[in-house]
Amino acid sequence: MLFNLCISGLPLFELTTLANTTDASVVPDILRPANAVLFLRERTFLGDKGYDVKTVYNLVKDAYEGEAVIPLNKRGIKSPEKLSVGNPICEAGLAIRKDGKTTDGGGGIRQKYCCPFRQSKTGVCPCNHKNWNNGKKNRGCTKYKAIPTDYRLSIDRECLRFKRVYALRTECERYNAANLNTVAHISALAVALAAVLHGSHSYRSAKQLRRSA
Repeated sequence: MLFNLCISGLPLFELTTLANTTDASVVPDILRPANAVLFLRERTFLGDKGYDVKTVYNLVKDAYEGEAVIPLNKRGIKSPEKLSVGNPICEAGLAIRKDGKTTDGGGGIRQKYCCPFRQSKTGVCPCNHKNWNNGKKNRGCTKYKAIPTDYRLSIDRECLRFKRVYALRTECERYNAANLNTVAHISALAVALAAVLHGSHSYRSAKQLRRSA
């Protein structure tokens, strides 16, 4: 895994990990030595969806006072249908209204939405929702939407600046590919040189070459 500068492509740190090691789990082990090479405080950190983990955001923001430009990993969660202003759409195709805020039991805050006809005495639910005929004063469906309270969810990923900065990741990938190829070539040349210095002349396979080195 390579950690490099976006514009220049200069690699600051390289870490080889096992195949079952996630990218996000080794971020502290990469940033710490990289910070010794180049001061990383108040810089922008780019990463793909593999780094979309709360601990990474908190590390960038709290330890380095930086900015994280990382897209959300929806993790298979389907986004509910909603209006441009954020109001969810009910099963009948109606925009449901805000009805105060509540907690989720885990320290988070949720915006509550309710049926626009919930207290209507003459209105009729177009889809005859099961909660419409419940015999209660407040009728109809109810939905909840989490209100961002942490850095990860507070980032505006639809703004032009976020998109422009994240577009630099293409350059990062190109530099990573070039740097990794360079590392591979240097490694192969080092093995070949070691084999020659040890007097081995068996070059029929890379495996034999590494053994002789």
